[in-house]
Amino acid sequence: MLQLEGLSKRFGDVVALDGCTLSVRRGQMLGFLGPNGAGKTTTMRTIFGLSRPDAGTVAWDGQPIDAAARLGFGYMPEERGLYPRMTASSQIVYFGRLHGMSRSAAAAGAAALLEEFGLGERADARIDELSHGNQQRVQLAVAMVHRPDLLVLDEPFAGLDPVAAAMLAGALERRAAEGAAVLFSSHQLDVVEDLCEDVVIVHHGKVVAEGSVQDLRAASQRRYLDVTLRSGATDWVEALGGVEVVSRKGGSVRLLLAGEIDLVALSAAATAAGEVVEFALRPPDLSEVFVEVAGS
Repeated sequence: MLQLEGLSKRFGDVVALDGCTLSVRRGQMLGFLGPNGAGKTTTMRTIFGLSRPDAGTVAWDGQPIDAAARLGFGYMPEERGLYPRMTASSQIVYFGRLHGMSRSAAAAGAAALLEEFGLGERADARIDELSHGNQQRVQLAVAMVHRPDLLVLDEPFAGLDPVAAAMLAGALERRAAEGAAVLFSSHQLDVVEDLCEDVVIVHHGKVVAEGSVQDLRAASQRRYLDVTLRSGATDWVEALGGVEVVSRKGGSVRLLLAGEIDLVALSAAATAAGEVVEFALRPPDLSEVFVEVAGS
């Protein structure tokens, strides 16, 4: 288990971390969320000794993390670190060797990962010949080739198309199922909501919310009503009181309910405007929880 306790870090007058505490157990995939500048990258860098906290501890399985322990970790930084003139295969083998793998084991691991990520035919292509999405896949393979006990990924889904994102998501799910602890940050909260049971949200270097996605959604005091009319009409909501229109798309409208709302009367208003095909009261999505706890 990865355990971060009371991490604090200042860069001059800037407070990057302010008592940040979180943990990731083996087999868990934890979404690490927060606005830009919230302290996510600094937190990740402390795990690898790239940033020293002013206070607090970082431990793996109850022990301080040393160089030997870090050889069993995989890291994908937000600022990618590939060598542009190396081939995809040699790049992965090189980093595998840095983690203590034999050349044959690293080569076998590289070949398997390139096939898993749909790059088997591009194994001998130079990194600067690959698309951004394919470079992302190679970077992920670099982080995984030594079969790490802990995977730490900083914005791994940034810039990926839906096919590449789905491939990455599947790879992370498989590693967690095999027993790796997975910690990743992302601004794509719909992806996080689909992938992770648990999340930690940080703001101004502090943990402001943590727990299962389901529990965080249920704990919110806000409730949303999704209504869809077959006719495609949404103008019927203009005369309503006590609601805020969050979004409209086609004949669907999402309403934020304020205070005590007469749902029977609201249903009658929708029915009067056309045939209702959806009328669902729901807790907020993860993205709406995020805005609620870290939007200021």
